[in-house]
Amino acid sequence: MLDNLYRQVIMDHYRQKRNFEELKGENVRKVHYKNPTCGDIMTLFLELEQDRVKKAAFLGEGCSISMASASMMTELIENKSLQEIASLRKAFEDLIRQGKVTDKLDLGDSLSLQGVHKLKARPNCALMTWQALDKVLKDEKEYTIL
Repeated sequence: MLDNLYRQVIMDHYRQKRNFEELKGENVRKVHYKNPTCGDIMTLFLELEQDRVKKAAFLGEGCSISMASASMMTELIENKSLQEIASLRKAFEDLIRQGKVTDKLDLGDSLSLQGVHKLKARPNCALMTWQALDKVLKDEKEYTIL
C-alpha cells in the first residue's frame, strides 16, 4: 500500500515536474551535470540571495527517478539557508544509500524515494541533482556537509 503511494508521488513529480524552467539573472548560478552511469542530463539553476537559495529550477532529461528527485529537491531547498540545505543534503544521501530516515528533518516528497537504496544502480539517479548542487555550491563556506 505504502509502496504504491510512493510510486504515485514519484510518477507525479516525473510527469508534472516542479520548477522545470531556466532561471536568468545576475544572482543565478547554474551547472550542467551528466550522470556517467546512465546518461541522464540536467542543468541546475539556483538564484542566491546572500546565504539563501531564493529559487531553484532545473532542465533535463532522464529516468523517472532522476527527474522526480530533481523536482522534489528544487521544492525542498527554496527559501532555505545554505546551512539548512547542507543538512538536508546529508539526510537525503543517508535515505538513498542506506534507507535511513531522520526524524530531525522533513525531506518532504523526497521520502518517497526511500526504497531506491535497494535498487543496485538507481541511487546515482536519485542523487544526481544533489551532486549538481554540491558542484554549484562548492565555494560557499556556509554549505558544509558534515
